[in-house]
Amino acid sequence: MENPAINTTDKKPGSHRPKKVFVDGPIAPAFVGDSIGKHSRQQNIGAHSIFLGQVRKDVIEGQGVVAIEYSAYAEMAEEKFHAIREDTFAKYPLTCMHIYHSLGRVNAGEICLFVFTSAIHRREAIDACNEVVERIKQEVPVWGKEIFDNEQYSWKENK
Repeated sequence: MENPAINTTDKKPGSHRPKKVFVDGPIAPAFVGDSIGKHSRQQNIGAHSIFLGQVRKDVIEGQGVVAIEYSAYAEMAEEKFHAIREDTFAKYPLTCMHIYHSLGRVNAGEICLFVFTSAIHRREAIDACNEVVERIKQEVPVWGKEIFDNEQYSWKENK
């Protein structure tokens, strides 16, 4: 039986306000660390799950990827991010969720996506985080232009 004194999942679906998701350029590791640190005051959380998407230095047809330049249909993307958040809060008993995605140039080795879910128990946090990441890749209108070491480029396919 849940203790009502620590239940923070009693909000009804659709009751979370939209949050700013996009970050100009790479997501700083210090920002990730600060986000984690801020949650230590919330003592009803028993688990966090974190996904960090990082730009890989792939080699495509003999050309090395040095960066990805992200662009988006921002208004539609923000609406889709909000819908994914609402659906996830409705499906899982989360205490908290944060999503951040880069826009603009992100060099190989830098962070471009940060998804952070928190719950009373680990399974809910992990499952919710995984689902959010998969839905972002499938549903959100964000595009990546892979920039090669010779400054040519190719549009990235989400997989």
